[in-house]
Amino acid sequence: MAVKRKIQRPTAAVRKRAHGEESRERIVDAAREIAGERGYDGTSIALVSERSGLPASSIYWHFKDKDQLIAAVIERSFNRWLEGMGAWVPPRIGATRAELFSAGLRRTAKALTDAPDFLRLGLMLSLERRPEEASARTLFLQVREQSYKQIVASYEAFFQGELDAKSVRALATLAMATADGLFIAREVNGDARAFEASFELLGAALLGAAAHLKSRSSRSRKEKR
Repeated sequence: MAVKRKIQRPTAAVRKRAHGEESRERIVDAAREIAGERGYDGTSIALVSERSGLPASSIYWHFKDKDQLIAAVIERSFNRWLEGMGAWVPPRIGATRAELFSAGLRRTAKALTDAPDFLRLGLMLSLERRPEEASARTLFLQVREQSYKQIVASYEAFFQGELDAKSVRALATLAMATADGLFIAREVNGDARAFEASFELLGAALLGAAAHLKSRSSRSRKEKR
């Protein structure tokens, strides 16, 4: 005889939590869209309420204010960018060192194309100076520092034995600054394909810069002898 199993139905607490998470995502999605269209100052709780279809009271239940909401947009986008960056792609058999470096930069470009909001909003906020520091800006500067440290660690491994710590930091700074410029250009012309192609050129430029830094460091050591 078959044994009948009792169906476990979600408890009221589980349903409430799931509903709350769904509402939070709708709010963050709406804020992301509006901030992308109007920027930080042009985003308001009233507009987010209208776009999400949820009352302002629901928004304030999840977020203390607009600033905390924009911070949530930046955090979610940054985490999605990290996921994209961490996606492992098997290298092509026989790929050269330059091709491996270029592939890493193409992955960066693809991750930014898929999750651009943290950089779009963050760059706008990072140039602003307000009497009271926005928590969204503070968060962006923190994830920015985290990104920089990851680039430095990656370049330390890639150029191990070739570049000293100072040269690695200089290369990482060049990479981040150039990537910012390419991202802004993409925001202006809207061409994602050209954006990813530009990162291939960036790879060649960075390898050239690395060779220059290596040569300069070598000359400096010889002069000190």
